[in-house]
Amino acid sequence: MSTRMYALPVEQTSWVVPGGGTTVFDWEYDEGRDRLLSLYEKGKQRQWDANERLDWSIEVDVNDPMGVPEQTIAIYGSRVWSSLGPRERGMVRHHLTAWQFSQFLHGEQGALICSSKIVHTVPDLDSKFYAATQVMDEARHVEVYSRYLREKLHLAYPINPGLKALLDDVISDSRWDMTYLGMQVLIEGLALAAFGLIRDSATEPLARALNTYVMQDEARHVAFGRLALRDYYPQLTAAERAEREEFCTEACHLMRQRFIGEEVWRNLDVDADECMEFMKNSEHFRMFQSHLFSRIVPTLKDIGLFGDRMRDTFAQIGIIGYEGHDIEALMEQDEKIAGDLDRARILQVEQAIGLGAEEQV
Repeated sequence: MSTRMYALPVEQTSWVVPGGGTTVFDWEYDEGRDRLLSLYEKGKQRQWDANERLDWSIEVDVNDPMGVPEQTIAIYGSRVWSSLGPRERGMVRHHLTAWQFSQFLHGEQGALICSSKIVHTVPDLDSKFYAATQVMDEARHVEVYSRYLREKLHLAYPINPGLKALLDDVISDSRWDMTYLGMQVLIEGLALAAFGLIRDSATEPLARALNTYVMQDEARHVAFGRLALRDYYPQLTAAERAEREEFCTEACHLMRQRFIGEEVWRNLDVDADECMEFMKNSEHFRMFQSHLFSRIVPTLKDIGLFGDRMRDTFAQIGIIGYEGHDIEALMEQDEKIAGDLDRARILQVEQAIGLGAEEQV
């Protein structure tokens, strides 16, 4: 995607991250964990072609790209929002959507790099098998978000500094489990919740379908990280687990600030400081931030990284109550919704073909 589309100047469109790590071969070809191999089978069977599954002919209104109620706009109810006319409000919607989808795109490229890294650093062959399917998934996700920004929004934003800092940490760490923890559990767990909000609230069919199908893949990816780490973390010392909890608390603080969208407010002709201050004090935005961690909290509990430090952190930033969520049920729901949508798409195509055949007769 050309950087000419970026809303802000990009002095450097890529960066080099030192990524130490040891490539591990595993010669135990006859052994494997059933649940991981089952995920590998799903990963093979549920590959999809974005050119065929998504209807790219759909026209998207850049002044209301996702068709969401204005009450969901981050600065709705503020003095700034009230002072804007229809044209300016449409511009805010356009830039917010472009910024959000741009961060999805950059995060998916990070996931592409991390999943390829997992293939050569993880010690178990069954994990290598599944990670190989994830590499293809992530390449497809980069493709679809890039295409949506390029063809439908005609606008993109550079990577958010918080996301960049977290990706720096995850990619540069030589330990294979930290790649899992940072990407599969934290970054993709947060993304799943954000994708789900779009899936469940957007009325624009292309954005809704795109995020629904990506979620189907991501549900498997998070399950992959959970299974591998749930087996591995009981083997660590208390000090090693404490180090990983420390990493998680710092990452959660970083991710919580990501969705303030300072780059958007600084770029638009609005009072950026007032917009950000309004968001920080908005009950709606606090609920939105809290919801973003609804997939992360139960996963951390499941893999054994939910000690007093994590509980205190989540209480401090207002992320409480999610530890009891059934993460398996949430993932099954993601799979079902995507499956229902795809069956409806296939039925619609078959009906169109049938009508065409009748007209020819």
